[in-house]
Amino acid sequence: MTPSFDDFVAEQVTPLLRYATVLTCDPHLAQDVVQEVLLRAQQKWDRIGAVDLPHAYVKRMVTNEYLSWRRRRAAKDVALCMTTLESVTPPVGDTTHHYDEREAMLQRIAKLPRKQRAAIVLRYYENYEDSEIAQMLGCAEGTVRSHISRALATLRMDHTPEPAGVGLRLGEGLS
Repeated sequence: MTPSFDDFVAEQVTPLLRYATVLTCDPHLAQDVVQEVLLRAQQKWDRIGAVDLPHAYVKRMVTNEYLSWRRRRAAKDVALCMTTLESVTPPVGDTTHHYDEREAMLQRIAKLPRKQRAAIVLRYYENYEDSEIAQMLGCAEGTVRSHISRALATLRMDHTPEPAGVGLRLGEGLS
């Protein structure tokens, strides 16, 4: 049985907002992106609700909306802090130094080019495989590996080493 659109939204709006917030690094833009996508999804819900994984389909719509977003200049002027993610849903059991590390990592991710940022978020935040990322971004798996490799090189280059035992590995604390 196809779930109703209202049931789908009630169940998926928080995960979609959290994903869009990490992807856009701007909670207001994330709300705009998710709102736009949900409006379009509602108009086509008979078709979307009938697919095997409607949440994956709508998440792909969020990714596409982010990648085709027209206000490019604003996308480069991003500022993400812990309160941004906490306003969507609070983090679980993090200690104080992890907040600083996590915020620093998110700020470095926010500076990445759009496709590299999307690939990193899909790999380390959503735990997608290369094939799934390639499908979401509409590119080859080799291109995904290239995006991730370049993004990781940039993140490593921008990272100043912390004292032993204090550093945050990529992907830790993002969920």
